[in-house]
Amino acid sequence: MSDPVKFLHAFAQALSTMTLYPDGHPARGRVVDAAYEQLISLQRDDPRLQFSFLGHEVIYGRVAVREMKEWDWSARLANAGVQRLEFPEAVSREEYEEFLDEILARLTLSATDTTQMRPAGGKSGGIRFGAIGVRGERPLPKPESQPVAVLPANFSLAEEADTVRWMHQEVGGRGHLPLLEAEAIVRSLSIAMHGDNQLVMPLLQLREFDEYTTTHSLNVSVLAMALSEFLGSSGREVRAMGVAGLLHDLGKVRIPKDILVKPGKLSDEERAIMQRHPADGARIILESEQKLDLAAAVAYEHHIMIDGGGYPRMHYRRDCHHGSKLVHVCDVYDALRTRRPYRDAWESERVLGYIEERAGTEFDGDVARGFIGMMKTWERRAAEE
Repeated sequence: MSDPVKFLHAFAQALSTMTLYPDGHPARGRVVDAAYEQLISLQRDDPRLQFSFLGHEVIYGRVAVREMKEWDWSARLANAGVQRLEFPEAVSREEYEEFLDEILARLTLSATDTTQMRPAGGKSGGIRFGAIGVRGERPLPKPESQPVAVLPANFSLAEEADTVRWMHQEVGGRGHLPLLEAEAIVRSLSIAMHGDNQLVMPLLQLREFDEYTTTHSLNVSVLAMALSEFLGSSGREVRAMGVAGLLHDLGKVRIPKDILVKPGKLSDEERAIMQRHPADGARIILESEQKLDLAAAVAYEHHIMIDGGGYPRMHYRRDCHHGSKLVHVCDVYDALRTRRPYRDAWESERVLGYIEERAGTEFDGDVARGFIGMMKTWERRAAEE
């Protein structure tokens, strides 16, 4: 059993026992002591601990704790507004017990305001808990152009972008698909998206064209998760769509870079090479021997239109997977909203008009209408902030 798992089990045991015994009871003191010892033990290797709870998912720092998948306490804590725990380097035993009391009150009495991370009160020092997304007091300035989410202070997606670039290098160089890293990226994006208990969209701006594939993959993952959630999918389905969105262009690792970043119009031969990337991406995913059937289908189908156009060309007309239809609209939106060497970025209103006009031909009508509704809701809320 890993140290984070031992700590979480001791933490939950302390809360359970504290509900049964009053202050001063020896049994209560023993479980608090045991939980505090696990905290101190864990802090020897990681002085500033951070845990996040997303439904039944537990994240330690930015890594999923696989042994705690479907841990009941994760959902209980998240439902009570305790989606993140942050511990400073030095926590006294008295501070820790005070913190446990406040968490217990949150669980049993549904303490009121859960929209901010805050010190856990009185003697609990710098221990912080609350909703995911609030990482500081300083607000960031509003973006000037496309609706790029204002990320919480001190929260950057640079690490995720670096990991995507490394993933592409691993796939291109060794043929290895690092699924754990892909899932960790999606969880980080999910954390960034759920600030202040409201959905935000941390879409990244393109700085250099060489970054397009990385930035685009992250943005499509965010949009796919947001749309899936907007359309009522479960948390597990939303994260599966996040992985599919992140990997949808994986086949581009096999495209020569001079074609991938060519500023002008592609020749017929170059276009044929470019249009191999859906099949190549699906093949890479399937050959990884991971259970990624959805991601493979999305990689293969995300350029196929509802009317049968697009690519790869199908020998027999058939319906595409719902996830492919969803990623297709997210893919087109981010591509048109991004400045390219051969054209300027389109304004959001123009892109949404394009999607609305082609609903039922290029895009699935229900998915297109859902996407437009989601973006208009988001843009309206962003303008009010």
